[in-house]
Amino acid sequence: MGFGGKRMETTFHGRRARRLTNGLIRVTVLAGGGHIAEIALVEGGLNPLWIPPWPSIEPSQFDPRVHNAYGDDVESRLLAGIMGHNLCLDLFGAPSAEEAAAGLTVHGEAPVVDWDLREAGGLALAATAELPRAGLRVERRLSLQPDSRELAITETIENLTAIDRPVGWTQHVTLGPPFVAPGRTTIDLPGTRSKVYESDFTGGKGPMKVGAEFDWPFCPANDGGLIDLRRTSHAPVSAGYTAHLLDPSQQQAWFTASNPDLDLTLGYRWQREDFPWLGIWEENHCRERAPWNGRAVTRGLEFGVSPMPETRRQMIDRGSLFGVPGYRWIPARSRVMVEYSAFLARASGPPPIA
Repeated sequence: MGFGGKRMETTFHGRRARRLTNGLIRVTVLAGGGHIAEIALVEGGLNPLWIPPWPSIEPSQFDPRVHNAYGDDVESRLLAGIMGHNLCLDLFGAPSAEEAAAGLTVHGEAPVVDWDLREAGGLALAATAELPRAGLRVERRLSLQPDSRELAITETIENLTAIDRPVGWTQHVTLGPPFVAPGRTTIDLPGTRSKVYESDFTGGKGPMKVGAEFDWPFCPANDGGLIDLRRTSHAPVSAGYTAHLLDPSQQQAWFTASNPDLDLTLGYRWQREDFPWLGIWEENHCRERAPWNGRAVTRGLEFGVSPMPETRRQMIDRGSLFGVPGYRWIPARSRVMVEYSAFLARASGPPPIA
């Protein structure tokens, strides 16, 4: 049984944050970027979400003239403050050169603007942010039940403009060590048709056949073999990105990630019609430029409305993949709401998804 829940202002790895707990799990949300930085069992305290191996700062404090340890490109502001589960909106991928010159960063404004975090009654937290360049407002309500290990999230996007907007909208859930362990962490999801990213961003260090189409979970490898994407790599250096169409015959979509050595499973579930795509991103000591410096190990499980991280123009030009749209419309002066949840379970227990 859980005990009395608490909501409190706090800091997390030096960042302004709010924490929500019901005595069974605790959830920590950052004010800068709105990242869900921690979802952990109170007993044991292990957080499966990724904490980068470099110092974290508030995105609003980032100054490219001062903070060159985070790199010198359109990703640097994001990387300065990224942590755990970040929201990609209204881009999933890089801005165009013109958008970058106008101040947009990789994955849009949502993960780099300041969010207002406040209590919302009961065991709930409200998080809101304005995206002035995109003309959008985003609202999240995160809530716990007294005796549950599940975090419920309601997310609403409001178009503040008089123009229908095509958007990228992805929940970028990134896992990290010690939960992500070579050859030991496994994932599951209702994948169907799949595709490898269409260019090599790994500098030749990735094992996947660029642009290959395949059926989940066996990805064609450069050496002619197959890679089982359900298990983390044993290789000392590897990287890649694959896009997966979630099973159209199922109303609910989901993923689970488990580490049997830590006896822990993290999962998410959502309505497939809201987010029909899931991307798997692997970074395993591959990226050598700052701030990565060959140190990072991650496994991203990124569910959203788009299959590939790409510019807005590329997203619109692509239109669809495997006959399924690759972006979503937010009508003029309208609000669109989705619901999804995250949950923790013991890996040794019954399957969390029936």
